[in-house]
Amino acid sequence: MGRRRVPELYRAPFPLYALQVDPSAGLLIAAGGGGAAKTGIKNGVLEQINGHLSASLLHSHDTDTRATMNLALAGDILAAGQDAHCQLLRFRAHQQKGSHKAEKAGSKEQGPRQRKGPSPAEKKSGTETQPEGVELRVENLQSVQTDFSPDPLQKVVCFNHDNTLLATGGTDGYVRVWKVPSLEKVLEFKAHEGEIEDLALGPDGKASVWQKDQLVTQLHWQENGPTFLNTPYRYRACRFGQVPDRPAGLRLFTVQIPHKRVRPPPPCYLTAWDGSTFLPLRTKSCGHEAISCLSVSESGTFLGLGTVTGSVAIYIAFSLQRLYYVREAHGIVVTDVAFLPEKGRGPELLGSHETALFSVAVDSRCQLHLLPSRRSVPVWLLLLLCVGLIVVTILLLQSAFPGFL
Repeated sequence: MGRRRVPELYRAPFPLYALQVDPSAGLLIAAGGGGAAKTGIKNGVLEQINGHLSASLLHSHDTDTRATMNLALAGDILAAGQDAHCQLLRFRAHQQKGSHKAEKAGSKEQGPRQRKGPSPAEKKSGTETQPEGVELRVENLQSVQTDFSPDPLQKVVCFNHDNTLLATGGTDGYVRVWKVPSLEKVLEFKAHEGEIEDLALGPDGKASVWQKDQLVTQLHWQENGPTFLNTPYRYRACRFGQVPDRPAGLRLFTVQIPHKRVRPPPPCYLTAWDGSTFLPLRTKSCGHEAISCLSVSESGTFLGLGTVTGSVAIYIAFSLQRLYYVREAHGIVVTDVAFLPEKGRGPELLGSHETALFSVAVDSRCQLHLLPSRRSVPVWLLLLLCVGLIVVTILLLQSAFPGFL
C-alpha cells in the first residue's frame, strides 16, 4: 500500500520519544528532548470535534537538559526515564472558575493551551495559552539513578499490575524494581550481559526481559520458529496482552528483527506466546522493515507496530493479520506507539471507529491512525439472500424447462 496522509495531532519543538494516554481524563502525553534548550513533556487533551478525533495542547512541562526517552503511566503518576535516572511526576487536571493565571513558581511549568496552536511569537518565547476552565498541574516527586554503566542510560520503565512497584532496565543489563512512590529499591538482578532492549511485567507478576536472542525464562524463539538460512535474529520488543473474551487468559507478544542489517533485508516476525507455559502459539512475518516499537490494545485485540523507516501498522492479535498500514507515515524512525484506551473516555472519543493508534517519531510529530469499524453482514440477511437465491434458481429452471416442477 502506498503513502497516504494521516492526521497530525501535534508537532513539538523537539524530537518525541515516548507516548502515553490517560483514559480517565482523555490526556495524550508525549515526551522527548532535543538538546539543552528544548526538552520536556507535552500534555494534550483529546476531543471529538464535529465527529473527528483531535487534540489541543494543554500543558508543557520543562525538564531542563534531560530528554525523556521512555514513559510509564499509573493513574496520575508518570515515570519518566531521563538519561540514567527515573523521575516520578504527579499530574492533576481540574476545572477552574473565573479567569486563569499561569503559575510560574516552583515546577518550571509552562501553562496553558489553545486550540489552534501557539502563535509564532509564543513559540519563540516558550509560552502557550489555554481556555478558561482547564488547568493541569505537574509536581515533581522522587528521582533515582537506575543505570550505572560507563555510559548510563535507562532504556525502559514499566509499572506492575497494581501500580505499587516500578521496574527499570538499561545499558548495564540490570533489572531493578522500586517501590512507588518512594522509589526504594526492593530487587536487583543481572538479567543480561548487554543492554536490555525491553521489559514487560505480566498481571501475575511474571517478568519478561529481552536482549539479543534470550528471554529471562530461557526461551529461544529460533528453536521453535521458522527455518532461516543462517540469519541471526534478536528480540526487539515484548508486551503482555489479555485474551479477548477470556478474562483469565494471557498472551505474550514479541517482535523479532534481524540481528544485523543485510541486503536484501530479511523479514521481521511477530510471535504470540501462551502466557502461562511460554510456548509459541503463532509466528508470522510482519514485513521487511525493521520494527522499532510495539503496543497492545487494552483488550488484547490489536497490536500496533512502528518501524525504523517511519511506517505504522495495526495487526489483529488473534491471527497476527495486518489490518492497517501506512508506509513512511513519519519518514523517520517511529519511537513509540500507543492505543487509545477502551475504558474511560475511550469509547466516546473513538466514535464510529474500531480503534485508534497514536504514534510519535524523531520528526517531532504525533500522528493519529484510525481503524474504521469492520462491517459484518447480519446472519438474518445471509439467510434471506440464500432463500432468495434458491427461489430465483427454481424460477430460472422452470422457465428453461417447463416440465421441471
